[in-house]
Amino acid sequence: MARRLLSAGHEVFVWNRSAGKAAALAEAGAKLASHPRDVAASASIIFTCVTDAAAVEEVALGTSGLSKMAGQGKLVVDFSSIHPDAARDIAARLRQANGMGWIDAPVSGGTKGAEEGTLAVMAGGDSADIERVRPYVLAMARRFTHMGPTGAGQSTKLCNQVIVGCAMAVLAEATRLAANAGIDAARLPEALAGGFADSIPLQLFVPRMVQGIHSPPLGHIATMLKDLDTIIDVARDTSTPVPMASLAAQLFRLVKLSRGADADALEIYKLSASPD
Repeated sequence: MARRLLSAGHEVFVWNRSAGKAAALAEAGAKLASHPRDVAASASIIFTCVTDAAAVEEVALGTSGLSKMAGQGKLVVDFSSIHPDAARDIAARLRQANGMGWIDAPVSGGTKGAEEGTLAVMAGGDSADIERVRPYVLAMARRFTHMGPTGAGQSTKLCNQVIVGCAMAVLAEATRLAANAGIDAARLPEALAGGFADSIPLQLFVPRMVQGIHSPPLGHIATMLKDLDTIIDVARDTSTPVPMASLAAQLFRLVKLSRGADADALEIYKLSASPD
């Protein structure tokens, strides 16, 4: 995503919790910062994308965080996927600390979407702020949809993850049934193309499951499980039944035990494999 901003001709300052990951961006023309506060000092729009709410809070409000610099007129666009309540809380605390604005803007599309600029971004925040950052976001994404006030982007991402998490589990089940029934599971995307079962996940996930392609991962098991657990938490608070997402969470919990937290989420297919 940072590379796409550079390719669009923007001046980009970068910081990463793992410093080595930013080195290639420096070679591509980005300017390295030592702390999040240094990015805030140099830029009027700050994009963040980290693992979870604790990491977002540290970047925004930690000892070297964004809150340590003057923030009036500056905007944070957080691409992380976190609990909607956490997004609202961090946004309010940062605004109180230094007046910096906040847009929660989680993304869908994975590494491939980030590289190709085809991400879908769902956003929560003030309308004027959304329009201010739109040209920059659309340098990194195909779609940027304003869904409502702060937290609305995160709630929309949870809806996305209900569909994606359940799709991974269901496609693993269908692919295993095909293999066990003696048909060529690799031809499912071709056979089902154009029908009601066709989808981007079908076309993308099934070949990777069949061929055992898990590097680079489309997404980590731990990340998917984090999102599914957040869905269950929000569903409880809103009295929403989510039986399918709850089952998907338990399946991913099982595959996390067998494959590891950092394994590709599509390794859920291996959960149903026969013992050697």
